Amino acid sequence: MSKPVITIDMGGTMIKIGIIKENILISSVSINADSGNGLRVRLPHIEKAVKEALARQQLSFKDMAGLGIASPGIVDSHQKKILSIDKKFGDAPDINLEEWCWQAFGLPFTIENDARAALLGEWKYGRAKDYDNVVLMSLGTGVGTAAVVEGNLLKGKHFTAGILGGHFVINYKGTICNCGNKGCVETEASTWKLPSIAGENKAYSESKLKSLPSVDYKAVFQLAKEGDLAAAEIREQSLQAWAACAISLIHAYDPEMLLLTGGIMGSGSSIVPYIRNQTEKHAWTPWGNVKVETAVFPDSAALYGMAYLVSNINK
Repeated sequence: MSKPVITIDMGGTMIKIGIIKENILISSVSINADSGNGLRVRLPHIEKAVKEALARQQLSFKDMAGLGIASPGIVDSHQKKILSIDKKFGDAPDINLEEWCWQAFGLPFTIENDARAALLGEWKYGRAKDYDNVVLMSLGTGVGTAAVVEGNLLKGKHFTAGILGGHFVINYKGTICNCGNKGCVETEASTWKLPSIAGENKAYSESKLKSLPSVDYKAVFQLAKEGDLAAAEIREQSLQAWAACAISLIHAYDPEMLLLTGGIMGSGSSIVPYIRNQTEKHAWTPWGNVKVETAVFPDSAALYGMAYLVSNINK
């Protein structure tokens, strides 16, 4: 019988903490990420939440196999370091997380890119478990991607293979991205860019979006259904951008399945049919159509992926 695993998913808005035992998420809690102020100040809060989660399950550190973190950014899973991160948790590359984990919990430590971890969770336990060629696109604060090719989770020489789909250039005349490039998928359609996308829309001044305390995609899709012109135009631009990303992922990695996940997929009933239609029309796949599916674990796939890594690395 394998030991339970502590898993952490460092989202830009919320940090999710879970305990997974025998491939079942038996406990989970979320705390505010406050990612703009860095990771170091959040570590005591993470430590407290982990200890409380274990206490609720009447578990101790000696019962656990280890701790795994799914992090945004470029992650060296061998040296167990965050190499580079885009805005969120900006101080993370300067923190020795393995040392923190050992001092706080006395446990083995594992870390991986969050989109890669989410794909791993779906590949081992979820929608993609019967496939060896899969790509994932996560629509949230940014646009995260990952790829499994011929049964291997892609990492690459410098740990960037598969994960930078949100920085595919789809509008070379577009605006500057957080990454420094121009016209990335994220600059055309992502939560972090949405307020400026909305503000630049010609119909924004007459839109109900303007009266909201903050603009998010839930409001965009809802108001678009109600006939709000600005919301409808933003929805169309975003769908086109995500479809362009999906087609590029298909052309790059030749998958059997494209998995869609992330917070924006609360509007998946509009997003999935659009992307499926566009990939069937425009992806160059003479063998047939790539399956476009939603993730089984939209909120917890990265937790499952990290549990798999911890259990298999620390056997």
